[in-house]
Amino acid sequence: HGEECVINVAALMGMSSPSVAHHLKILKMSGLIESRREGKEVFYRADMTKARVATLHSFVEKLMRICCLQN
Repeated sequence: HGEECVINVAALMGMSSPSVAHHLKILKMSGLIESRREGKEVFYRADMTKARVATLHSFVEKLMRICCLQN
C-alpha cells in the first residue's frame, strides 16, 4: 500500500535481503512493481495501473495465506 525498501520487505517476509531483492527484480521485470533509487537504497511500490495493482494484491493475499498456514 506504499513504498518500501528491500530491508523492510525482507524483515516482513522473514527472508534475507538478497533473496527478496531477487524476487523484487522478477516482479519489476514482469511490470507488477516500480522502483526508485535514493542513494544506495532502492524503494519499491506497486505499479499504479489498475489491472496490475489488482493482480499484485491478489498475489500478495495468496502468498500471505500460504505463509500463515506454515507458521
